[in-house]
Amino acid sequence: MTPQPAYLLHKRPYRETSALVELITLEHGRVRAVAQGVQRGGSKARGRLQPFTPLHVTWVGNSELKRLRLMESNGTAALLAGEGLLCGLYANELLIRTLPPLLPVREVFAFYGALFDALPIPGERAPALRRLEIALLEALDAEPVFRDTDDRELDLQQRYIYRAGERRFAISGDTQQGVDGRTLRLLAQGEWSQPGLSRVAKSLTRAALAPLLGAKPLRSRELMVQLAARRR
Repeated sequence: MTPQPAYLLHKRPYRETSALVELITLEHGRVRAVAQGVQRGGSKARGRLQPFTPLHVTWVGNSELKRLRLMESNGTAALLAGEGLLCGLYANELLIRTLPPLLPVREVFAFYGALFDALPIPGERAPALRRLEIALLEALDAEPVFRDTDDRELDLQQRYIYRAGERRFAISGDTQQGVDGRTLRLLAQGEWSQPGLSRVAKSLTRAALAPLLGAKPLRSRELMVQLAARRR
């Protein structure tokens, strides 16, 4: 096979000297594989197979669990620390938890790769994560539909609550709750990275992702809460 651009999402030991790995790849989406010998002392592949490092990989196997053959670095690792590192771990955990194996998601891969220029810069983290989340929701046919629950156009003067099961919006009935139709209209036009819309955008993508993630909490999100608490 042609070497695939890839990033490591997760790695854990397997047997004596190997590892089970989760990768996001350009043409094949999420790939689960065995990386043989990478836990052995002196293995060159062990140093290459690190999170946030661009890779070129090939694999063999007809089952869902592949066997890696080629593992080469394709650039330098992103240097992430603190909140930027936790955002990167969140992105990795999100893709592992939601993407089915071997579903091609080229746009998700592109926005994931773009994260590593944004995550070291505090003001660019949230917009980059929202772009990744929206690309992921679109790839899984789970993005919000900016219509009401009767499939009508949203009223700019009303306030709405998102119904994840229907992927649409219900009129709030409470002037203090929900999101106004004007703000939702801006989000419908793709204004996810507008500074004034960041809180609403985060809340909406979180609600849309919740059915895909299930009841188990994200470990990276818990770590983010702990970091915020220590800073306070």
